[in-house]
Amino acid sequence: MFKDMLQLIPPEGLKIILVLLLSFLVGLDREEHSTEGHKSFGGVRTFPIFGLVGYAMALLSGEQVLPVALGLVVVGGFGMLSYWFKRDRSEEAGTTTEVSALAIYLVGALVFKGEFWIATTLVVIHLFLLELKTGLEGMAKRLAPTEVIAFTKFLLLTAVILPVVPNREFTSFQINPFKTWLVVVAVSAVSYGSYVLQKVLEGRGGIFLSALLGGAYSSTVTTVVLAKQGAREHKPHVISGGILGAAGMMYLRLAVLVGLFNHELLLKLGPAFCVLGLGAILGGWLWSRREDEPTEQADQIELTRNPLELKAAFLFAAIFLGMLLITHLAVTHMGTGGVYSLAAIMGLSDVDPFIMGMTQTATNSTPVHVASIAILIAAASNNFIKGCYARFFSDSPTGRWSLLLLVILALLGLLPVWWV
Repeated sequence: MFKDMLQLIPPEGLKIILVLLLSFLVGLDREEHSTEGHKSFGGVRTFPIFGLVGYAMALLSGEQVLPVALGLVVVGGFGMLSYWFKRDRSEEAGTTTEVSALAIYLVGALVFKGEFWIATTLVVIHLFLLELKTGLEGMAKRLAPTEVIAFTKFLLLTAVILPVVPNREFTSFQINPFKTWLVVVAVSAVSYGSYVLQKVLEGRGGIFLSALLGGAYSSTVTTVVLAKQGAREHKPHVISGGILGAAGMMYLRLAVLVGLFNHELLLKLGPAFCVLGLGAILGGWLWSRREDEPTEQADQIELTRNPLELKAAFLFAAIFLGMLLITHLAVTHMGTGGVYSLAAIMGLSDVDPFIMGMTQTATNSTPVHVASIAILIAAASNNFIKGCYARFFSDSPTGRWSLLLLVILALLGLLPVWWV
């Protein structure tokens, strides 16, 4: 019966009803937020009229854009007059209602063109932005300018640079610039996500949660920061437990990055990485719960370095390319033993470029099982060197416990070598 009733309404009638509904919703919001003591620029009557005017102008103009644009100028003129009138009475007058009128005019034109999804989506987003005014303005006040610049750098890496990088292979080493920069973007995105979570949860969650987020950012940096904090605060179980948890997050982070670029490696390493990562996190949490002597303790750690530094991104790309070349040469001239030796050496520094290089060379120049073993060796080597960092930078009890826990994790991390 409902379908029969709809068939009685002309198609253009349904479009007009949609325009009235969408524009009424925005008009209702503006009516509720009108300034006390005087009428606002538009409300539940004016906004539907703007929507209908936009619909009518699109209908009359046909395929021409100029009449619709002229109608937009007229509506904008009314909005400008309203804004000048408000500014005479208040220096804090805003333009939200006037700009909303322009948006509703365009929504009417979009509905006539049959762009129902776009028109509805624009109105829904528009209403969210209007209703979330207090929260968004509060966030803008809390957000430091450096954080805006950091996100702009992320957009530069992803939306500006990545699309223009050539997606083809060069030289006999099969270097693909697009895949190289995609690796940079992926590593930066994971690190940046952890960095943002740290900022959002700043002051909450304690040392262990901060250590986990830091491990997703950089387990090596987190280990050094925690170890230095342990030298100031006699909390060996809390600090060493956090260091173990950060190392566990490294395995989960590597599982994500490996899975993004090589599914075969993920199938071989994913289960082991998840077991090692979750086991280390659980073990670190239980260890950090052990009783320490009561002393002053900071609530969290802070990694002040933002991962989206452009110099760091280009340096990572250069190191990654170097790892690709060295790996190709090691496979060609030194065989699997050379690859494993290279993995052990690279684990002593930044492990990401080598492991991401393995995701690119696996199945091409390096057998998958060789790449899998090399990644396990590199991760274990990295855990060992982090234990040495903790022993060097922290106080004696914290350093010893951290070294012991990370050595155990490194040995456990080598067990999957026997079946991958």
